[in-house]
Amino acid sequence: MKFEDYRIADGIKTSISKLGFKKPTDIQYKAIPPILKGEDVLAIAQTGTGKTAAFAIPILHILQERKIKGRADGIKCLVMAPTHELALQIDSVFKSLANHTRITTFCIHGGVDQEPQIAQLNEGVDILIATPGRMFDLVSQGALLLKRVEILILDEADHMLDLGFIKDINDLMRHLPRKRQTLFFSATINEKIKNLAYSLVTNAIRIQISPKDPVAKNIEHAVATVKMDDKRFFLEYLIKDHPEKKILIFVRTKVRAERVKKALERVDISTDTIHSDKLQKDRELIMQNFRSGDLKILIATDVSARGIDIPNVEYVVNYDLPESSEQYVHRVGRTGRANQRGQAVSFCSDEEQELLKEIEENLGKPIMRIEISKNDYQSTVNFTEDKTHNWKTIMKEAEEGEEIRKKKRKKRRPKK
Repeated sequence: MKFEDYRIADGIKTSISKLGFKKPTDIQYKAIPPILKGEDVLAIAQTGTGKTAAFAIPILHILQERKIKGRADGIKCLVMAPTHELALQIDSVFKSLANHTRITTFCIHGGVDQEPQIAQLNEGVDILIATPGRMFDLVSQGALLLKRVEILILDEADHMLDLGFIKDINDLMRHLPRKRQTLFFSATINEKIKNLAYSLVTNAIRIQISPKDPVAKNIEHAVATVKMDDKRFFLEYLIKDHPEKKILIFVRTKVRAERVKKALERVDISTDTIHSDKLQKDRELIMQNFRSGDLKILIATDVSARGIDIPNVEYVVNYDLPESSEQYVHRVGRTGRANQRGQAVSFCSDEEQELLKEIEENLGKPIMRIEISKNDYQSTVNFTEDKTHNWKTIMKEAEEGEEIRKKKRKKRRPKK
């Protein structure tokens, strides 16, 4: 079945055609019909399979039809996302698909001045994409009314429904009409979150694509055993062995991200970091540079693992292993998007072996191992251009220092 065969508005078909989409992906094929019928949907599909378009296309059609019939103004669809980057990306997808419709979309998030956001909301918006913090700020101020919302979408639903957001979601339900269509989309979902999700929907249609292997088949992923203190040498080698590749590196903490950046800068590798301590305008500029290819190497915390569609990322590197299999799936899913092939490598230290075991158990199968001989391991460590950590340089500097100290001692000796 092709998109042109769907019973959706011609303007949306025009946008789909201009974007180069001809046939729906599996998740789009299975999700679009029940959404068009007004069903609640709980959809689970691998990263990079077109989940955003799977709900954006039918929602735009539904709202376009209702607008033609002269329904009352107000926000009709609310899309909730866990991070600024994902919210902005969803907004971009909606805008590109709504180009030839009368539907207006808008994104609100924290980290920027709220006054322009309030002004835009006062002008009228059909679809609102929001992160929880800024949305509740505006609701509490009376600047955002949600009483006319007819469709609620939670993207990256497992993250939105975990302990960090569940109170926000429960608070949100009190501001929404009871009669509404609710859609949950995610790449992973566990039993606890699934039960919670079902408590918020009515007779939901469950759609699950490729449940046996959450990592897409076009992603080749492997793990190498590397000592914690040696990881920077292996990262340097990987980057310099693939000088033209776009590489996304994941670390566990913001402090760690900045340390890895400094280590790479010492060996003349240009890079940048993205994490929650960055100003929003800086985060947007960094992501823009990485998307365009002006920036080839990006170091990120898990703030960027969730749903971000970055084109042509050839390599994902787990510099630190993530703390769950869900995070692992989201991280490696930043490569191999759509029909492209991608590679992911994880550096696992002795201290992280238990994490690796848990990830493999939850994935249901072992991750491919990269075997490194002692000679190759030592060659990689010796390869570094970081003169402050190159053992040969350190030994040479120590010897030179000892010679200088000997000469000074000679000069200080009293003459007989």
